[in-house]
Amino acid sequence: MHIAPPAIAGPFVHGGASIARDMRLVMLALLPATLFGLWQFGWPALLLFAITLATVVVTEALCLWLAGRPLRPFLGDGSALLTGWLLALSLPPWAPWWIGVIGGVIAILIAKQVFGGIGQNPFNPAMVARVALLIAFPVEMTSFVAPVPLGSDAAPGLGAALAIFQGGAPIDAYSGATTLGVVRTALDQGETLSGILGTSFAPFSAALGLHGGSLGETSALLLLLGGLGLILTRVIGWQIPAAMLGTLALLATVMHLHDPTHYPDATYHLLGGATMLGAFFIATDPTTSPVTARGRLIFGAGCGLLIYVIRTWAGYPEGVAFAVLLMNACTPVIDHYVRPRIHGRDRRGRALVGAETPEARR
Repeated sequence: MHIAPPAIAGPFVHGGASIARDMRLVMLALLPATLFGLWQFGWPALLLFAITLATVVVTEALCLWLAGRPLRPFLGDGSALLTGWLLALSLPPWAPWWIGVIGGVIAILIAKQVFGGIGQNPFNPAMVARVALLIAFPVEMTSFVAPVPLGSDAAPGLGAALAIFQGGAPIDAYSGATTLGVVRTALDQGETLSGILGTSFAPFSAALGLHGGSLGETSALLLLLGGLGLILTRVIGWQIPAAMLGTLALLATVMHLHDPTHYPDATYHLLGGATMLGAFFIATDPTTSPVTARGRLIFGAGCGLLIYVIRTWAGYPEGVAFAVLLMNACTPVIDHYVRPRIHGRDRRGRALVGAETPEARR
């Protein structure tokens, strides 16, 4: 007797989510801030962005080839491209070409593929590369430029941009400091906070991004809007950004009330540096952050605490990359002690009273 096969071959339903889809949505959310940064810093920034992305793709392909893995599915998921994208946005916009190349190789080869590839790396690859570059090349990684939008009289043409890109332009011609760096240096020299912020920080300009800084971290407003879009589309959860920004704002407010002449308020910390980029696009990396909602709240709060401590008392004016990497190292500990509850059991793994468990059915 012939029995017809069932119309549905299996009980599984695909929800439509995939790594490639999430990577595309993250890059789409980054696009407005990226385009703004490229317009604001001109041809040198565009060349640096392009060489960084090209480097991570080539490095990923080479690592996959050496490991005997298929190129198309792993390159097509967009994870390497997003890593290079985030790294480029965290670099000084007029950095020479070899900063992007070395950073891209470090991010993919050392911080990702050495650990087994996507989903296996314990630390955020883009931040590993940024910290390594900052330690190895402090001059190039702390040389910033004031905005010189494309089409303006001060903007370098393609020829001048190529000279900057090759490292041929004198650093003193364009070097400067971010708002965080200016404030930190001036406070160390005994100046008052009101006098410093009066000339170097304007909340409205900081929100829009009309100031110097890394390529894609200047516009806090565009990054915030992109991050909210990721939360609404459920690519990321709200816990890490909320805990990180809330903790940072709370600490800044308390210390500012304690001594307003020495500690900037919450607006300064939330709109300055890489706060928004880190909260929505870096700290939320699912591979290097906890799996539970409570764990993500702890992780985000730890990031906010470390950012404030590093910015206020450590040797660097910016602390987002260091904070994220330190909390990446804590992720296994958080996951060990803050575990998801199994259906029918409490958070300690004990069977709930009246719940039907495998033991109860025996």
